[in-house]
Amino acid sequence: MAAVRRGQGPLNLDLPSSPVNPDFPPISALFLIYFDIKAGYTIGWKRSLPGVELEGVVEYKSLPSGLHTVKEDLIYFVNDNHAGLSAFINAPAAEESRNARMIAVGVMVPLSYGRLGRSWKHADKLKEMASELIHDTTKTEILEEFWEESKAQGATPAADTESITSPTSINFKPVRTAPGKAKGHTRNRSASDGAALLPPGQHLSAYHPAWSLPSLLEKFGPLIFPIHRAALLRKRILITAHAPVQETCNFVYDISVLSNIPLAVSDLLSPSAPPQRLRPLFSIGVHDIPLLEEDLRIAKAAATTPGSETTEERDEPGSGWIACTTDSILAMKSKLYDVLITMPPQYSENAAEKIWPKIESPQGIELRATQRDLRRYKALRWGISRHVSLPASPAVRHGSSDGQELDTRRASSSGTSAPAHDPMLDLPDTDDIIEPLSWAALAYSGFMWWASAGEQRVHSEEESEADAALLSGLALSPSTPHTSIRPRSQSNISTGAKNAPEENNAMQEMAIIAYFHRLTTQILTTISNIVDATDSDDEREDDLQPLQSGVEGSQEEERSEPPVYISSTDMERMGLDVWSSTDHHFVVEVCHEYFGRRAHIEGHNVDVCGIRIC
Repeated sequence: MAAVRRGQGPLNLDLPSSPVNPDFPPISALFLIYFDIKAGYTIGWKRSLPGVELEGVVEYKSLPSGLHTVKEDLIYFVNDNHAGLSAFINAPAAEESRNARMIAVGVMVPLSYGRLGRSWKHADKLKEMASELIHDTTKTEILEEFWEESKAQGATPAADTESITSPTSINFKPVRTAPGKAKGHTRNRSASDGAALLPPGQHLSAYHPAWSLPSLLEKFGPLIFPIHRAALLRKRILITAHAPVQETCNFVYDISVLSNIPLAVSDLLSPSAPPQRLRPLFSIGVHDIPLLEEDLRIAKAAATTPGSETTEERDEPGSGWIACTTDSILAMKSKLYDVLITMPPQYSENAAEKIWPKIESPQGIELRATQRDLRRYKALRWGISRHVSLPASPAVRHGSSDGQELDTRRASSSGTSAPAHDPMLDLPDTDDIIEPLSWAALAYSGFMWWASAGEQRVHSEEESEADAALLSGLALSPSTPHTSIRPRSQSNISTGAKNAPEENNAMQEMAIIAYFHRLTTQILTTISNIVDATDSDDEREDDLQPLQSGVEGSQEEERSEPPVYISSTDMERMGLDVWSSTDHHFVVEVCHEYFGRRAHIEGHNVDVCGIRIC
């Protein structure tokens, strides 16, 4: 088993092991909240284990602003070492009750059972109890009975015991490891690959947040890639949206999972690298502002003491987070976040033009996807829509001839590439979310067309093959709907998901997770190889130089970690945009955060007779 690094958590979907009931995690608290026209949201009934605080917590966390506009909702939140889930119902009432009766029934589950404590396992029961109590909140016998059946007994399990950490899965090796120094032990598999996340006989439960992954891709489109990169850098990401919040909470879970650092590359990173997963806070509100301010203080303190001792906490404060909110005032607290995502209102789905989410920096600068992101998203969208089992990745096929490997690469490319006129690749209204082509890119493209159209065609084929390799070997279940990348409507998830067919083992969702983990592996492995090659060259130079002392000797330590140089070919190998300054800045930050190195990015250049034209 790999060594546990700072903030290391489960790298995949959390699956049950052996709590009190194998199917449901034990709960630490159960509560009923109702709306009082004089006192506001009030706890009407509660039970909890010693040390679990409810007063002044669950009233606000489990009932975010704006819920009065919806009939029902599921809300996920986190408080200390527990995850919470509440089922909200809003029903018509008499005029003296302001024409509405609103209640919520919720639970608290230890986070030691996973990213959300697998609290979604209780969603169906919570909705059932809320539907009964909405008519009479005094009939709390069902709450007493549920508490006695489900409360935790004894100590909770240690962290990471509820996740699969050493699965057998499809091999994936995006680039060949450079000879020379080896970092830790070598692996060519990722715990994120589709077959590893759900072993035979396991199924996602009806309310599992991962069911929303296809909807995540549809809602964000190519913007999912800059969000993925921000999550990899462990930025503080705040998503603002309107009620209902269930889908947005699911997106928080999804992005946190997609940005996990796979086990295959964890040993390649610096010991001071960020945590292996992004900390999900789920639904937050104005009452969580002190928590965010404390997180900011810890982050600043850590930045001023880079040599401080690391910890092995599950979700280390000050190392980035992702959360969602319906309180617009949080968006005004620009010092508390690094990336602000504004979701369009639900009614915009019927608009004549596609309304995309808006991604901004704290300074209000809009972040866009690159031209490379757009092409990669089209390839991903096409590959998922084809719902075929692609051949194994050519990088791990052993014992085959060069010709056979080439045939495999071509077959893989054709399986996930579509002709340019295919309607599946028509994405409407993307001008506002995609970076425009730079003048340098236009000049280079025009020169390549004039000088060598054949070379340009080869480059396009290589890019298509690289995109196809990320999806190769991932079987997509035909039982999952594939008419588009929307799996099921959110209403189906919230009301009728319990009737989902057992044979649907979420292979499409698993393939999406594996795709992004492979993309992460591709980026980090490429940079790791460059760092190794740079260190090897520097060691050879040191062997040729005579030993020196004094001031020159004091400079030797600084010279021991020289900057790394990233070429345009390296950028292409990582699947990034050669011409995008935002992608250049991303690589510089990755080198600093994950490898502790400075980086210089070399752009694409064209020289004619010794004169640089672009």
